[in-house]
Amino acid sequence: MAFPEFSPTVPELLRSVVARHADATLIVHSDLRLSYADVERESADLAKGLLARGVGKDTRIALWMPNGPDWLIAWAAAARIGARVIPLNTFYRPREVGWALRHSDSCCLLTFSRFLNNDHLSMLEEAIPGLSAQKGDTLRLPSHPYLRQVIAWGESDREWCQSGPDELRAAGRAVPELDDAFLRSVEDSVSPSDALVMIYSSGSMGDPKGAVHSHGAIIRHSHNLNQFRDLDASDRLYSPMPFFWVGGLVFSLLAAMHAGACVLTEDSFEPGATLEFLERERATLVAGWPHYAKAMVEHPSFGERDLSTVRAGNLYEVLPDDLRPRDPELRSNSLGMTETCGPHTMDRMDFDLPEELRGSFGHSVPGVEHKVVDPKTGEELPAGEFGEICVRGYSLMQGLYKMEREEVFDAEGFYHTGDGGYFDADGVLFFQSRLGDLIKTGGANVTPREVEATLEAISAVREAYVVGLADADRGQLVTAAIVLQTGEQVTAEELRARVKSELSAYKVPRAFHFYSHEELPFTDSGKIDKRALIAMIESRAES
Repeated sequence: MAFPEFSPTVPELLRSVVARHADATLIVHSDLRLSYADVERESADLAKGLLARGVGKDTRIALWMPNGPDWLIAWAAAARIGARVIPLNTFYRPREVGWALRHSDSCCLLTFSRFLNNDHLSMLEEAIPGLSAQKGDTLRLPSHPYLRQVIAWGESDREWCQSGPDELRAAGRAVPELDDAFLRSVEDSVSPSDALVMIYSSGSMGDPKGAVHSHGAIIRHSHNLNQFRDLDASDRLYSPMPFFWVGGLVFSLLAAMHAGACVLTEDSFEPGATLEFLERERATLVAGWPHYAKAMVEHPSFGERDLSTVRAGNLYEVLPDDLRPRDPELRSNSLGMTETCGPHTMDRMDFDLPEELRGSFGHSVPGVEHKVVDPKTGEELPAGEFGEICVRGYSLMQGLYKMEREEVFDAEGFYHTGDGGYFDADGVLFFQSRLGDLIKTGGANVTPREVEATLEAISAVREAYVVGLADADRGQLVTAAIVLQTGEQVTAEELRARVKSELSAYKVPRAFHFYSHEELPFTDSGKIDKRALIAMIESRAES
């Protein structure tokens, strides 16, 4: 195991990295550049403001912002005083953000007033009953009984919304006792066992689940994973993976901080603009989802860009010719999830594997244990036999919020992932499929039942069945089979618009297929046979 030498908390991480790389650039966003010392100083001022507003150990702070310096500073400020940060998905629609704020018992929300085409304040008024009528700094909302304040970056004309971050920092300066010594005392009270983040990930059985991770798990794991990559202080890492998911937080942002490297972020991905950004900033590592590489390579300006500084990453098509793998299937993959703080199996990805390991997913990360069990009996299976992959170890979540421990872990402390595969005799994982029907598209998880329920709420729809179709670029494509009510007519475009108004864009089906009930495949027990349905849709698409 490659754990950090300092006590694994965010305050200690900041002290350690500033001592080594104070003047180095930590983050670049458009034309804004902040050094490690800048982030430490600005987050300290913001932390004092939060303390002045009553935030303390384990206060639940929701953070609804896109990648960038503001997200980083707000997260660091809350984390270094022991608050529990709930990063919210910037794709959320009002119903989803309202649910997450209620389920998480968030006390404070830090957000942008607007981001791109999204008016966050209007969305919050739609999400939270009675919010628009609230007056004064302290909220009292029966639907969200713990939510006391909303602090927005940007202009706001709402009486229920407080301004930040300038006013938040001013609040800290207005209290003489909240000096550097006081902040240090607060930081010294943060322990590795304290909850650091609660990250929501779609479960396979309905509502998202909040995985609680400690300071110790997050800081140790982001450091430990760096042994599998060549990342140092000279690197400039581009990754569009959102900080509100573990891939962006653990494997991009915090991994770079441990190394003293620079992170390159942007408001949104656009192939031409991103290529210009990578060239201008002399990116050395590029990571993300395969369809990003495809979009950049196919852009007319690709051949004109000087990307000679790029030396590593999983966007293989963007790498210089001599660094591209001859066969990506002969590079080790990794398997991870929100509940395990990211990858729990992994190997280095910068060399070719032997043919017999084609498509494999690496060994157990040091410090993490696995077993494979029969999904029906729970009996542990020997090497080479397919079953459910179970995991335990230092990076495993503390639990799922509002679920008892016995519901989450088995008697031996293992978490049953719902992923199916096997380990060979040498301990190499071969992942094969989800045991359930969770759809993974473009790096995001989609629960079919959530999309089905949204479609079924449309009066013209009698039945809706959502599946994932294999796709080379995005992993899977969300696809819907629809049975309409007798005599009703509705187009795919109308259904798509309705779902898009209710759910995040990545959950919206890419294709709709209309059937009669009698045409669909069902099991003997009357349940839809989704494997047969996928085959039926693929057959129709081919013909």
